[in-house]
Amino acid sequence: MSPHIPRRLRAHAAGLLLAGLAALPLAGCFGAPKLEDRWTRVDLLSANVTANQVLPAGSTQTFQIGAQVIYRSILTGYAVAELRSSSSVPRSSVELGANAPRLRMAQDIDRILAGSVSRGRAIRAVTGWDHLIQRIDLSFTATVPAASDSSMGPGGGLFLLCYLASGVRIELPSGADTIVVTPFNSSAYEVLPVGMGFSP
Repeated sequence: MSPHIPRRLRAHAAGLLLAGLAALPLAGCFGAPKLEDRWTRVDLLSANVTANQVLPAGSTQTFQIGAQVIYRSILTGYAVAELRSSSSVPRSSVELGANAPRLRMAQDIDRILAGSVSRGRAIRAVTGWDHLIQRIDLSFTATVPAASDSSMGPGGGLFLLCYLASGVRIELPSGADTIVVTPFNSSAYEVLPVGMGFSP
């Protein structure tokens, strides 16, 4: 056998190895998990209301929500389901719903929470860790703003939101306890909340 053949084989094998190593970063890019699989996600599994449903002004509504939290990190706080009204965030300016892009929806919900008031809510203490899937059922009663309510305004919006938050328990002057919640900022905590909008 010619002494040059093993040397050529070794060179060929080395070339294949280098080509394979060079391809690894590209394979990693193509295989990167989606944002929905990297951030803690709140999903709406069931509700007794539908998106864009007409809610009569001034009426009292009962909301029954089935939500699911898929954790991607250790988080302790509260799961919140809440009806909120805003005079500065129109329904047409936000993307909400099961088919909405999750990052855009999270950013829109951050904006709604910063520029709206609560009409009623339910909360539950939660603790989760990576890969935990937690089912949460929440029910509450809320009042839809009257037509003349300034918290709504002619260009405002009405929203049902499910999100995660930190909370502090305080005692009211009446002696009853309540919890003051601070919503987790979606980018800071890598959390994807969910929501829907209504026609008041």
